[in-house]
Amino acid sequence: MTTPLRDFLEIPYDELEDRNLAAKKQRLDRVAADKIQEERLKYLTDEKRIKAVTVCFTDLEGRFHMLDYDKKFLLGSVDNLTFDGSSIRGFSQQRESDLRLRVDWPSFYWLPADVFGPGKVLAMAEVLERDGAPYAADSRGLLKQYTEKLFAKDGTTCFAANEIEGFLFKGRDAERRYHETGKFEFISTGGYYHSLPGDALRLFIDTAAEVQRAMGFANEKDHPEVAPSQFEMNYNYAEAVIAADQVQLYKLLSRQVAARMDMTACFLPKPVTGVNGNGMHTNVSVARKGKNLFWDEKGQDQLSQAGWDFIKRILSNGAEICLLLNSSVNSYRRLDPHFEAPNQIKASPIDRGSMIRIPLGNERSKRVEVRSIAPDANPYLAIYTIFKTGLEGTVEAGKGEGAKYLSDNIYDAIRLHQGSKFLKDALGADVHAKFAELKQMQADRCPKALGAEVKAAEIQFHHEVTNQYLWSKF
Repeated sequence: MTTPLRDFLEIPYDELEDRNLAAKKQRLDRVAADKIQEERLKYLTDEKRIKAVTVCFTDLEGRFHMLDYDKKFLLGSVDNLTFDGSSIRGFSQQRESDLRLRVDWPSFYWLPADVFGPGKVLAMAEVLERDGAPYAADSRGLLKQYTEKLFAKDGTTCFAANEIEGFLFKGRDAERRYHETGKFEFISTGGYYHSLPGDALRLFIDTAAEVQRAMGFANEKDHPEVAPSQFEMNYNYAEAVIAADQVQLYKLLSRQVAARMDMTACFLPKPVTGVNGNGMHTNVSVARKGKNLFWDEKGQDQLSQAGWDFIKRILSNGAEICLLLNSSVNSYRRLDPHFEAPNQIKASPIDRGSMIRIPLGNERSKRVEVRSIAPDANPYLAIYTIFKTGLEGTVEAGKGEGAKYLSDNIYDAIRLHQGSKFLKDALGADVHAKFAELKQMQADRCPKALGAEVKAAEIQFHHEVTNQYLWSKF
C-alpha cells in the first residue's frame, strides 16, 4: 500500500458552510479588520495542508482577476504584494504599471476542493497605488469606502440582493468559440420552473447550488428560468460589498461547475435572439441603526417617503446611469419590450417593464428592485451607482422628463454617461472618462446597428469573454 504523495486541505461541504457563514457574520458584525487579519494569518500559519491563497480583484469593466500566491510566500510578503497594472484593461498606463494589492482579510472564503482544487482558500483584495493610497479605478474600493463613510456618519447600512440569471450551453468555452460556430446550443428546453430531476440543467443547478451553499451564500431557492437552458439561484441579502463579492463568486462557481460538466455557464445579457435575456434584478434597502428606512405600513405601496425619494432620484438620473448598469453592446438587445424588458423609466409594483419595481414586503424585507441591470455589469460599480444615485442624486425641474425609455443602443448610453456631471463627480473625472473610453472601444469593434441577429463581434469582444489574444490583434 502506497502512501499518498500529497495531503492538501479538503473540507466537507457542511463544515465549509459553517466556516463561511461564520466569516460572513464577522463582516456583518463589523469585527475589526486587524483582528480578523491576525486570526487568518495565524490560521494559514498553523494549517499545514493549505498550499495557496487565491487573491482576487475586479477591473473597471467588471472582469474578475485571480492570482494564486504560494502560502509561505504570502505570509512573508503580505505587506508587499504588487502586480503589473498596465496589463489590465482600464488600469495603469505602461509608464506607471506597478500597483499594489492589499488582502481584505474579512472577505475570506474556504473553497470546495472538488470544484476549485484541494489546498486553496480565497480572499478579495483592494487595489492600491504605489504609495499605498486607494487606486481610483478600483471599483470595489470605491463601494467599500462609500458604504463605510455612510455607516461612520450615522449608522446607515446599504443592503443588496442580486437575482442573477444565466444560460447553460453545450460544450466548454462556447462564448470564446462563437465566432467559429455562430451559434449556442441549449442543454434543455424545459422552460420556467420545469426541469426533470436528473436532466443536465437540473444536475447543474443542484451542483452549483451546493457549492454556493458551502460558500456561505445562505441559499433561498433555485430553478430553471423562462428561456430554454436558463437558470437562477437565489440567496439571501447582504451588506452591499458582500453582495457585490457574491455576484463575482456566483458567476465564477457557475462557470467552474459548468466546465466540469463539459458545458458553459453564460452571463451574456442576450446571447440568443427570440427568447428572454439574462437580467440581474437588484433588490436594495437602506437601514439606519437596524431600522429599515424603506418601510412604512401606511405609505403608498407600504414604501416610506425616504423610499420614494430614493426611487425618484434613480428615475431622474436613469438615462445617465444606464451605461453603468448595462455596459456591453449585447446588453442593449435585452432592453427589448417584447421580452419583459425593464426599459421604461418609471416605477411600479406590478409592471415588469418598469425600470424599478416595488415588491411586496414587511418591516424587515421592504425593498426597491432595480430591474434594468445586466449580469455582465461590474457589480461594484452598479451597486455603488444605485446607492449613490438613490441617496444623493439630483432631482432637478425638467431633468429626465421626456425620457420615457432607457437607451436602446450603447452609443446613446455612452453619450448620456459622458454628459453627466453627477457621474463625473461620483466616479471622479478620470474614471468617468476611462469607463466611457473602454465602452467606446468595445462598441467600435462591433457593427453599429444591432439588427435582428446576434453578431459574432458582440460576443467575441465582450468584456467577460476570455479572448485577450483576439483583443490585442487590433
